[in-house]
Amino acid sequence: MWRSSRLGVTGSVSASRRRREGRQEMECFVYILHSGKLGKYYVGQTSNVEKRLIAHNKGSNRFTSKGVPWKLIKIYTCDDRTEAIKLERKIKKRGIKRYLDEN
Repeated sequence: MWRSSRLGVTGSVSASRRRREGRQEMECFVYILHSGKLGKYYVGQTSNVEKRLIAHNKGSNRFTSKGVPWKLIKIYTCDDRTEAIKLERKIKKRGIKRYLDEN
């Protein structure tokens, strides 16, 4: 199951910790960004939120380049990428703003 993370706490779990916990997959994060310029939200998933936020704010992504600067609103921690993809799809299907309002 996914769990909400505190903002500003990001990074990957070490390989030794994953082995100790009996899992080989890397911990992934689902993140929600907001652009005050566009008044829109963006949801994505990654294993390194800080690096991804920097890329969004540099304009590396075609969609997010129009909304710079992006502000990190929420981070959810998932055990693996499969779980992160499922959560990302669930949020997109519900609508990002509505999902945030309900959770």
